[in-house]
Amino acid sequence: MRILGIDPGYAIVGFGILEAQRGQARLLRCGAINTQAGVPMPRRLLQIHEDLETLIKRFAPDVMAIEELFFNTNVTTGIGVAQARGVILMTAAQLGVTVYEYTPSQVKQAVVGYGKAEKRQVMDMTRRLLHLAAVPKPDDAADAVAIALCHARSHTSRLSRQ
Repeated sequence: MRILGIDPGYAIVGFGILEAQRGQARLLRCGAINTQAGVPMPRRLLQIHEDLETLIKRFAPDVMAIEELFFNTNVTTGIGVAQARGVILMTAAQLGVTVYEYTPSQVKQAVVGYGKAEKRQVMDMTRRLLHLAAVPKPDDAADAVAIALCHARSHTSRLSRQ
């Protein structure tokens, strides 16, 4: 199963693509879609759509795993992220990619085994589980890889219980 993990944002959308088979996962590619500050929001959202569409067509993921949105204290940023997330979900639907959503605590639980783990613990365990020399960069890509790994581990455990 090929999994596209997404860490949504409007300035930076992190992505990580994993190939998962028989309880093992390997990283195929990770990176970020960067939009330029100062560019009108509609143009930034269009860029996210176009770049994500290219990524999906190139790597043909079976599923997308995306982090659920939680508003923090900055509502303006939260609204921008929500708009970008909507474009991301629409792009997946348009291209026939099934979407699974995970909370940050679900990602932490699946990757580290503790739903309140710290970010550095998640990053280190992601690196170890995927046998990587270093944590993926930028941080948005590392988060996306952890989200994809969450789906791989959650999906495997769901299948083994059936």
